[in-house]
Amino acid sequence: MPKLPVLRSKELIQVLIKLGFYKHHQVGSHAQFKHSDGRRVTVPIHSGKDIGRKTLKGIIDDINITIEEFIKFPRD
Repeated sequence: MPKLPVLRSKELIQVLIKLGFYKHHQVGSHAQFKHSDGRRVTVPIHSGKDIGRKTLKGIIDDINITIEEFIKFPRD
């Protein structure tokens, strides 16, 4: 299994939006994103901090793509 990249929440949110997710709502420092096919995921938004690798793996599992697909997905 390839090593997960270190991402900030802003970078992760950009990837989610490109995958077709939209921000449903936010409570405090956690935002929920939904997809039209029913998938949903919660992203912690803590400025200045990276998303932990275990948390990122859980998010990737929730959006139902493989780690390899996520790593190859373009981030600009």
